[in-house]
Amino acid sequence: MAVKGTYTYDYPRPAVTTDCVIFGYDGKELKVLLIERGIEPFKGCWAFPGGFLNMDEDALAGARRELKEETGLENAFIEQFHTFSEPGRDPRGRVITIAHYALVKIQEVEGGDDAAQARWFPIGEVPPLAFDHDRILRMAMSRLKEKIHFEPVGFELLPDVFTMPQLQNLYEAILEVHFDRRNFASKMLKLGILEDTGDRPAGASSRIPVSYRFNKEKYNELKAKGFRLEF
Repeated sequence: MAVKGTYTYDYPRPAVTTDCVIFGYDGKELKVLLIERGIEPFKGCWAFPGGFLNMDEDALAGARRELKEETGLENAFIEQFHTFSEPGRDPRGRVITIAHYALVKIQEVEGGDDAAQARWFPIGEVPPLAFDHDRILRMAMSRLKEKIHFEPVGFELLPDVFTMPQLQNLYEAILEVHFDRRNFASKMLKLGILEDTGDRPAGASSRIPVSYRFNKEKYNELKAKGFRLEF
């Protein structure tokens, strides 16, 4: 007979964790947020914020909780993108992780809970990661590159008002390509998803960038018609 408060099963069951790949953009570089693990396994190594699911929460709630506890970030756009279930991926035992990616405007972060510290790293300067997080990062980047053609995920990384160079730099950072300035601006403006804020100072040179806002309503109209952004 089972003791109250314990769990007994006729067959082994894996533990479940969530990990969150958090992308940010500082106007020049795409960055990812990592935490330094303060506990074993991999104590002192860099990894993604994450942890074990509580019994009363789903994967998204667990990802949001761990994100807040380990970095202080809240209210981020988070989306599940893959489940990693390979045996041996965690030295503590049979652990399956449900991975999410998050897009946030870069802000100050502070390590908490079992994270010794939290820090933003440029994508090109990410150190070796704990567990199988290098693979998780590669897959998250692949998903982000795919998503940016169908959804305005990039606008989550920009300020509410931004310039065309800022937008182009972001797309170049995510897709790892270089666009002709005029062709990129022409393509974006023809879509009608950018609103000119008219913020260029009076009498300023035409070289002073115009500022824009993202028109989500117009974007949703295009998406309903099967829109795909091609470069």
